[in-house]
Amino acid sequence: MSALAQGRTNQLLGYPNDARLLIINADDFGMCNSVNESVIRALQGGIVRSTTLMIPCPWALHAMHFLERHPEISFGVHLTAISDWADYRWGPIPLIEFVPTLVNKEGYFYDFENMPVFFAQVSLSQLETEFRAQIESVLAGGLKPAHLNWHSLRIGCRDDIWELLFKLAREYRLALRVAGRSWIEKIQGLGLPCNDFDFLDSYGIDPKTKAAHFVRLLRELPAGLSEWAVHPGLENAELLAIELEDNHIRQTDFDFLTSQEAKDVVEQEGILLLDYRALQDIWKEK
Repeated sequence: MSALAQGRTNQLLGYPNDARLLIINADDFGMCNSVNESVIRALQGGIVRSTTLMIPCPWALHAMHFLERHPEISFGVHLTAISDWADYRWGPIPLIEFVPTLVNKEGYFYDFENMPVFFAQVSLSQLETEFRAQIESVLAGGLKPAHLNWHSLRIGCRDDIWELLFKLAREYRLALRVAGRSWIEKIQGLGLPCNDFDFLDSYGIDPKTKAAHFVRLLRELPAGLSEWAVHPGLENAELLAIELEDNHIRQTDFDFLTSQEAKDVVEQEGILLLDYRALQDIWKEK
């Protein structure tokens, strides 16, 4: 990244070029009770500063009620067109007849393993219909989201889906999580703030060494805006029944994000924890 680009988001947000900015966003709010309870605790007592709602999921209403009672919390819409597990599925907000290319023969979203099938036949206009329905559901609930991101979709090679996400963010006056150097430079070139680096997905970190890895990432955090997409959860009977294996990914996220060690390292390193409202303010003006 060039020296000019390195300080672009900091300048747009009003921080010096050497400021180390970090958004820690808890994805999957609404997925299940275990995830909801852990996200709430991480927001209220940890280093998480924002979250994103999965509107098609069974516990979305519980999450929305919490956000209604806590307007001080920044949140976004976790646009969802992929389901995850064999025995715990979700599907579209509109009637299936309006979005048939988004669902499998059982009427649910395709799972992660069948994402190539999904990409091969999905209608972009139907995907837009679904994403709009999810955003509109949040707005109809009287809530005020700050940004958009997406659940599980691997869209690095799908510029058409990227263009759709960007269009929706602009139309609804929301900020957008961005991935890939070309898109980061494109967004910043328009005078819009976004993460300076590809966001971190906590699912890619070994749970056995996660705490030490997180500490190292905080110690080495570069100047500019970084984002961590984290996935806290409480490893209780509900979560173990859903995920079918004790992989500890969500529990180890929660353990670190609510730990005193995490708070201490952030303070020691002088890291500034932000949420997406600071970015949204500028996206709304442009």
